[in-house]
Amino acid sequence: MFRPFTLFVGLRYIRAKRRNQFISFISLTSMIGLALGVIAMITVLSVMNGFQKEMSGRILGMVSHGIITHQGQPIDNWQTIAQQVINNPNVEGVAPITQLQGMLSYRGKMSPVMVSGIDPEQEDKVSILSKHITFGSYRDLKPDEFGIIVGEAIAGNLNLRVGTPLLLIVPVASNTVSGITPRMQKAVVVGTFRVNADIDNSLAFIHYSDAAKIKQWQPNQVEGIRLKLKDLYKAPTVVKKLAQELGANYQGEDWTKTQGSLFSAMKMEKTMIGLLLMIIVAVAAFNIIATLIMVVSDKRLDIAILRTLGATPKQIMSIFMIQGTVIGLIGIISGTVLGILLTQYINTVAGWYEKLTGSEVFSSDVFAINFLPVDMQMSDIITVCIAALVLSFLATLYPAYRASKTQPAEALRYE
Repeated sequence: MFRPFTLFVGLRYIRAKRRNQFISFISLTSMIGLALGVIAMITVLSVMNGFQKEMSGRILGMVSHGIITHQGQPIDNWQTIAQQVINNPNVEGVAPITQLQGMLSYRGKMSPVMVSGIDPEQEDKVSILSKHITFGSYRDLKPDEFGIIVGEAIAGNLNLRVGTPLLLIVPVASNTVSGITPRMQKAVVVGTFRVNADIDNSLAFIHYSDAAKIKQWQPNQVEGIRLKLKDLYKAPTVVKKLAQELGANYQGEDWTKTQGSLFSAMKMEKTMIGLLLMIIVAVAAFNIIATLIMVVSDKRLDIAILRTLGATPKQIMSIFMIQGTVIGLIGIISGTVLGILLTQYINTVAGWYEKLTGSEVFSSDVFAINFLPVDMQMSDIITVCIAALVLSFLATLYPAYRASKTQPAEALRYE
């Protein structure tokens, strides 16, 4: 008795009488449709977040978050610079790096490769390489031995094994007419790695002193300082600031320049799929229009009585807006709860499906991972719920407006 008049009547209309079970069924289907749409959005967005997080962890765990160089000149005192950089609160780890672009050649077969000269003793501070070694060890990279670790895709293309000798061909600047002379260096495969990404087919590692010798530098010279940041999405700002603090001759390059296009594509894909799923939610939300139109037609006599008793058109409109919004709210809440539960147990559900059908959902031979990664973000859930609630509210406007325009005499004649 203490509820507002419009709220009381609106909630009462949700519970249909026995003779109006069809309207109740339509209301139920509207709730179920909204719930299914919300479930789909929460689950799919969480899985896509998981894929993005997994791939960024694998790819950006192998490549540099940022590199600070000395304007094309080798760095002699990289330990001193590394000590200055590590004092920055945004930096988690530092290590030396020298990069070479070249070709690997073995028995007439060739493969383009980006070679990173690393310090095995420091690499764990900036890379996940040690976790993805499949054969051999990255600690077998020793000075003057020209050992090399290659991706499994490269090893498969060239039929390489641990202990296989091969030829590394690197273009080096020279004083000749062409300005570039290919430098050939014998190397021995000491290990392979696999992260199930494109870098398996394009990346290799050698000792940084061997890379310096190929570039005809001193063994202790390096191209730059490799950075691992606590928040990799702050890389452009942090790397630029660090380079400026070191001096005018230093410059920085971050992962957004080398891998940014991949993650931009992943972000766009998430946005487009989110919009497509929102259309499903919109269709379910606008089923509320059909529900309310039928309710308005069924309640014409009630509207006439309410108008006769003094209810204003605004109150009549509020009654049906409340009814439609509550229907949408019930569907959204139930969909959110079920969506969170499904997301939490998605791999269990996938396991049941695999047992039932005898097929593998994600094969490690085809996909980068053999499970469904999940990263459920509260911001996504809130966005989905607000968008669905707004659509549900908008769907109530037209039927409620029609109900408010109903004249008492017309309704009574209709009855």
